[in-house]
Amino acid sequence: MVLLSFLVATVLTRLVRAAARRFNVVAQPKTDRWHQRPTALLGGVAIFLTVAVMWTAFGPRTPQAIVVIAGSTFLFGVGLLDDFLHVKPYQKLIGQMMAAATVIYSGLLLPWTGIPPLDMVVTVFWLVGITNAVNMLDNMDGLAAGIAAIAAGFLAASCMANDQTPEAFMLAIFAAALLGFLVYNSYPASIFMGDCGSMFVGFFLAGSALLSVTGGRARSLLPVLAVPLLILLIPIFDTTLVTMVRKLSGRAASQGGRDHASHRLVALGMSERHAVAMLYGLAILSGLLALLVRAMPLDVALAAVAAFTLLLTLLGIYLAGVIVYDKAQVQAARKRPLVALLVDVSHKRRVFEVLLDVVLIVLAYYSAYTLLCGPLSGADDWQTFMRVVPILLCVKLATFLATGVYRGLWRYAGLEDLITYLKAVLLGSTASALVVLAWVSRFQGFSPAVFVLDGLILLVMLAATRISFRLFGKVLRTATEDGRRRVLIYGAGDAGDLLVRELRNNRTLGYNPVGFLDDDRLKQGKRIRGLRVFGGNGTLQSTVKRYRVDEVIISSPTFGDEETRRIAQDCQAARVGLRRMHLRIESLVEMDR
Repeated sequence: MVLLSFLVATVLTRLVRAAARRFNVVAQPKTDRWHQRPTALLGGVAIFLTVAVMWTAFGPRTPQAIVVIAGSTFLFGVGLLDDFLHVKPYQKLIGQMMAAATVIYSGLLLPWTGIPPLDMVVTVFWLVGITNAVNMLDNMDGLAAGIAAIAAGFLAASCMANDQTPEAFMLAIFAAALLGFLVYNSYPASIFMGDCGSMFVGFFLAGSALLSVTGGRARSLLPVLAVPLLILLIPIFDTTLVTMVRKLSGRAASQGGRDHASHRLVALGMSERHAVAMLYGLAILSGLLALLVRAMPLDVALAAVAAFTLLLTLLGIYLAGVIVYDKAQVQAARKRPLVALLVDVSHKRRVFEVLLDVVLIVLAYYSAYTLLCGPLSGADDWQTFMRVVPILLCVKLATFLATGVYRGLWRYAGLEDLITYLKAVLLGSTASALVVLAWVSRFQGFSPAVFVLDGLILLVMLAATRISFRLFGKVLRTATEDGRRRVLIYGAGDAGDLLVRELRNNRTLGYNPVGFLDDDRLKQGKRIRGLRVFGGNGTLQSTVKRYRVDEVIISSPTFGDEETRRIAQDCQAARVGLRRMHLRIESLVEMDR
């Protein structure tokens, strides 16, 4: 049935695309939209018809599943009206609230608080929020449909684990329908799902997550909380990122724009395909973690969820720094009192660093304790663990402050900062061990080796978070032909190393370093910051031609006049510009290629 659903969706999508083109139901390119050419709409019709026909014909039905299908169908109709008549946002919100009320009336709730009225409010926010999150995620070819298919697959697996076979079958059909649509929606997309599709898909996922949660037999509250959030974490992550950055930039959260996570990844140099694939990968990791949380002990599950959340938080902060708005507009918006207050709060980076270190200290100690002493399985274990944690927090935060951990800037973290982190961890771990030995338990209940392993883990975590921005920059910023001039740096020494760092960190200069030139034969063939060192004298012209170089930059002001003239002659012969680095880069020879 799953394969049949995929085939049906593929055929229906092709038919709907032809009909949309014939009747001119197409999305026209706009300045705040990503696509560059008119593209057929109404792909959601194919998704909806596939699910409705296959589920009605072959699917076992339960009363609550019928309610989810009914609410999703109602929102499909609202979205279809919007695709043709452009319904106002508040009118769509009313429709979403009506569908959510129907689901809640059937008895489907997120049992997160145990207080029925509060659970109702939380459920409304969940249903409406996820519906709009999927709508906002539909901003790049194949993104929303692919993420939704991944989420549906993991929700189906969760239902199977709960022995909810009818619900799992329904979700499998839904995932197959999305994959069939994805055949024509992947880059370059020839059809979009439209609002009828995004609202149907979003509400269907949100409602199905309620089915998975209410039908589960979790041993603790954590899976009930974490499983739906983790499975649908990427739409939540993207919506949260966009909403917060728009607010900080003085823009309306409902205002469209090319400022989603996918757009920011492309702005960093990734191709559209790679940006979508990366978000697919994060969705798969999040879904796998959701399934693992069900079987993990509570303490292990908490640590795993905290670590993954920390990773996404750091990624979100890094992506938020990508420039996607007009600077003048942002500066003008930040003069407004409310926006200025939000920006001022957001710039308190040290507060974030301290809160981050609180999490790292607890995670490091937990990891060391469980590795050496086993999981926290009883009241005594938890008591021993919790007695030491406050001491670690007080002592280590004090040593971090004293040794200068909070004086550095993450973007420029280097070897000197790593030495500072090493001093801070050594001092903090030693002081913590002495305090525990003297005043608390004399290591009763666990080995002193816990503090050694705790220090090693904390050092790795501390260094990893501080250099995370540089790691993200290395992984995400790819060397693409994005308008930057390809340059060779003449001189593979300290000045050349400094110049490469500046060109890579300051992309506004418009240079993309591709290698070094140097006359020293001992350096030739080696690599500096990943760039190869080529020969200098006599090989400049061939190297320039081979690597399509636009300019050569002399990295050191100590080059003699005779040597500089020789390099200038070679650049003239190769028809490339020549510049020299002083306190600023000035032009010596510039020629059009």
